[in-house]
Amino acid sequence: MAARTVVLLRHGRTPWNVAKRLQGQSDVALDEVGRWQAVEAAAALVRRVRADAVVTSDLSRAADTARAYAGLLGLDVVPDERLRERAFGRWEGLTGPEIEARWPEEYGVWRRGGEADGVPPEGEGRRATAERVAGAIAEHAERLDDDATLLVVSHGASINLALTVMLGLDPVGWRGMVGLDNAHWSELKRMRSDLVPAWRVAAHNVGAGYAPDEWQAGPGPEASLDAPESDAAAPGDLEQGARSA
Repeated sequence: MAARTVVLLRHGRTPWNVAKRLQGQSDVALDEVGRWQAVEAAAALVRRVRADAVVTSDLSRAADTARAYAGLLGLDVVPDERLRERAFGRWEGLTGPEIEARWPEEYGVWRRGGEADGVPPEGEGRRATAERVAGAIAEHAERLDDDATLLVVSHGASINLALTVMLGLDPVGWRGMVGLDNAHWSELKRMRSDLVPAWRVAAHNVGAGYAPDEWQAGPGPEASLDAPESDAAAPGDLEQGARSA
């Protein structure tokens, strides 16, 4: 028995997202726009997917985003610290240029990607993050009936790394999926037991339908829901420097 559908939702915007500071496991709260994004994403997502269970990173930016959705369905939110963002160690709180100035060699390895894991000082490697998060998702999914839907609320790098493992790919060397925007989600469907990988991507980087500039501006007279949702992933780097936390 295991959930048939898993939805992976990234948290709303924070002040460090705006400043392009690497967040990692620092507990940075949603800003005003991020709280609005959480509400708008919840309203859009609940029209598409009615989850049977909601689990979340215990960091406040993810937990508050999870509560915006769960409250619409009267569901409890289950925190799990294994769903936290990748730990970036001594780089947390810094911008890309600040990191490059202090750790030019390590930052260069991280940015080049490829086969190099590029572990930040006192931080966590890509493979370790991927296995931690994917393992937690699998455990929660296995507790549900085989026609159930699980919503997982987490973070940019941790979601993309877990997705890579769930699709049977190498989380260190493969960088073929664009990261999720704030308060956007991916939807995965479980395959037949005899097929590999066990999951397929049904949708990626889907949001509430706002144009990108409206989504970043937040509520206001210019905001509208006229822009269509996009289910397709564009190619790009998973982490894109400090953008991914």
